[in-house]
Amino acid sequence: MSGTFVGMPAFPQAAHEALGNAQLRRNLAHATGTIRAKRQRLVDEVNANSDWEALRLAGAGVKESALVDLATHLETLERTLTANGATVHWANDAAEANAIVASIATRHGVNEVVKVKSMVTQEINLNEALAAEGIAAWETDLAELIVQLGDDLPSHILVPAIHRNRSEIRDIFLSKMAAAGRPAPADLTDEPAVLAAAARSHLREKFLRAKVGVSGANFAVAETGTLVVVESEGNGRMCLTLPEVLVSVVGIEKVVPTWEGLDPLLRLLPRSSTGERMNPYTSMWNGVASGDGPQEVHVVLLDNGRTNALADEVGRQALRCIRCSACLNVCPVYERTGGHAYGSVYPGPIGAILNPLLRGVGHDDQVDSLPYASSLCGACFDACPVRIDIPSVLVDLRAQVVDAHRGGVPKAEALAMKATAVAFSDARRLRFGERFTGLGLRVAGRVGARKWTSARDLPPAPRESFRAWWKRTDGGRR
Repeated sequence: MSGTFVGMPAFPQAAHEALGNAQLRRNLAHATGTIRAKRQRLVDEVNANSDWEALRLAGAGVKESALVDLATHLETLERTLTANGATVHWANDAAEANAIVASIATRHGVNEVVKVKSMVTQEINLNEALAAEGIAAWETDLAELIVQLGDDLPSHILVPAIHRNRSEIRDIFLSKMAAAGRPAPADLTDEPAVLAAAARSHLREKFLRAKVGVSGANFAVAETGTLVVVESEGNGRMCLTLPEVLVSVVGIEKVVPTWEGLDPLLRLLPRSSTGERMNPYTSMWNGVASGDGPQEVHVVLLDNGRTNALADEVGRQALRCIRCSACLNVCPVYERTGGHAYGSVYPGPIGAILNPLLRGVGHDDQVDSLPYASSLCGACFDACPVRIDIPSVLVDLRAQVVDAHRGGVPKAEALAMKATAVAFSDARRLRFGERFTGLGLRVAGRVGARKWTSARDLPPAPRESFRAWWKRTDGGRR
């Protein structure tokens, strides 16, 4: 399956490189701090009138009820979507999903599609798959457009270009827009409104000529066969209504059993993501409506590792994720390293658990490093609107990574732990070993624990052991 940026190093190396970028840290600190403050004001507002924790419990309950009987709800969704005039496709992995979308575009003879911001299409590398078939996939979300024009990679779930400041964005627009369509004005400044206007003009011609649109979905209501996209710019609504053909790629975990279940989720998501009471644009579609919107609608229901995650008793709660990015915005690790260090379209705390759950552990060093990309401070769980206990899942995945590498030639760390176990299991051996504590720490600091001490302080050896102190002071009485 796809989902990890090819060629990215393991998190420790990538994070170390990112920490050396002072501009990146300034950009991240400013952006995440602003989003955190906005979110907190809206949470406080809910607490003043009712109970934010009760709303979190309600949202978690809706998502959990869908996962408990996922197969039944998916069958209902397929039935209602079909009754509404949509064509439903099932894709086991990225290759199948990409082939379905490419075949639809090819059948309609198009060489370009317009896209709504979609994490799942990034997960399966849809843009690259379409490009291989001679079809250009144009991102229409402002931040995604910045990433695409800059030949860059997204680094945040909500704000993919969070690692860029507005001066950098201006330079990207001036140097890259012309090759992709309408050029940026020669006198372009770095004022946000001016940059947005340049993007609007650039995208307008793409919206008006596109025959095929591609989207994801934030939610898929099984009861009514309704797909839901929430967004802030209006580009999503343009993609969902103007093209003749609409293809929606939807992860199977996005299903919501009933229309009523949308209520807490649509109150939790905007507050947790953009710090708003509601999203400026909430678009819903039920298939084909004669004379209104796309007259051919396809829905690709994607697994791509999700059933593997569902089978994990501890980790399955990660499938409750509504992609709000609240966990990223409060994470001290993410704020200092940025999203690229995680090597995936799903960065931050949720990415640190979602990627190993979807891909499995024990066969890729980059994926295996992600459960360790956390201080386990717990801020992510406190912020999560659907109460995903990310720290607990991280600890469980660390155990899975260790178990996956048992056998074969033991690593230096494993040998050191075995030696420690031998010493600590016998009082006489421990007493003998204490004599060499100082020497051992000096050797470890210079040779044996370089990886450990590159990011941590190795404490100096005490002047005397506890045993010696106890004996000298007669048990602390003198």
